[in-house]
Amino acid sequence: MKFAHILGVAALSFGAAFSGAAFAADINGAGASFPAPVYQAWAAAYKEKTGTGLNYQSIGSGGGQNQIVNRTVDFGASDAPMDDAKLEKNSLLQFPTVIGSVVAIVNLGEDIPLTLNGAVLAEMYQGKITKWNDPKIAALNKGAKLPDLAIVPVYRSDSSGTSFVFTSYLSSASADWKSNVGAATSVQWPAGAGAKGNEGVAGTVKNTKGALGYVEFIYAAANKLHATDLVNKAGKVVKPDVKTFMAAASAADWAHAKNFAASMVDTAGEEAWPIVSATYILLPKNPSNAAASAEAIKFFNWAYGEDGDALAEKLHYIPLPNAVVEEVKKAWASEVKADGKAVWTN
Repeated sequence: MKFAHILGVAALSFGAAFSGAAFAADINGAGASFPAPVYQAWAAAYKEKTGTGLNYQSIGSGGGQNQIVNRTVDFGASDAPMDDAKLEKNSLLQFPTVIGSVVAIVNLGEDIPLTLNGAVLAEMYQGKITKWNDPKIAALNKGAKLPDLAIVPVYRSDSSGTSFVFTSYLSSASADWKSNVGAATSVQWPAGAGAKGNEGVAGTVKNTKGALGYVEFIYAAANKLHATDLVNKAGKVVKPDVKTFMAAASAADWAHAKNFAASMVDTAGEEAWPIVSATYILLPKNPSNAAASAEAIKFFNWAYGEDGDALAEKLHYIPLPNAVVEEVKKAWASEVKADGKAVWTN
């Protein structure tokens, strides 16, 4: 498997996605904000190397799915795997790009080391636990001086793959959450306030004392937000870092995953971070613009290489195992066709 050590954190300007040159993009994609930092970093490097531009709009997984179904972009991006029947109906190929991790972020006004678990997080987002010094939080943080401060849950207001991953974790950890709220890209949140995109949740938590949110890890790192430790399925307290992310990623059962939708949420393993997921690209199998699809595949083929992996690692994403990359390339060659001819050859 190709799991390298993280090389560091790259500073990002999430609001200014591209320079003027990139707006005249040759490839257009839209969707998940979860992988937006790495797609934007890849785009800049690829433009410099090849002259081919990429314009990626971070609009949420739901928006990405809708735009590719309507064929208004060359590819869609989603953290939530598309339903098998919907993939078939819309003649779409789904494949993963990188593996990322979702973390719980808090703003207590001071940097207090904090441990939470899935059941407590579910009750916080249900409005059942309303203060940071609640006995259930205190029981997980013995000796900590927790503030008598109201909890302000912050959730994604847009249709979001990050929400799908997070609510899948809450559903796995809490039977009450599973039966009353469930897991989806958009749910009826029982408590809290909404914000758009990982960017919006990170910004709201940063500016709101008492806030609790969930974001892809790079958004916590880039905004210098405190990410809590979590109790995993094995009952162990784990920190959000490359070691625990990789432990979860290594547990993915790719061999039996239809349409590459391998689950890494709440996996077994004493060192595994409990909220880890691949993120996906949706590409037409019968593109009306074969040249654009070919360019998109060339872009992701480059991204799977050493240069793309290095950029992903700097941003705390985990590259895919080599075996999975090879299966994706086979799928490109065999399933993406225009007028009966392969758009890309492996």
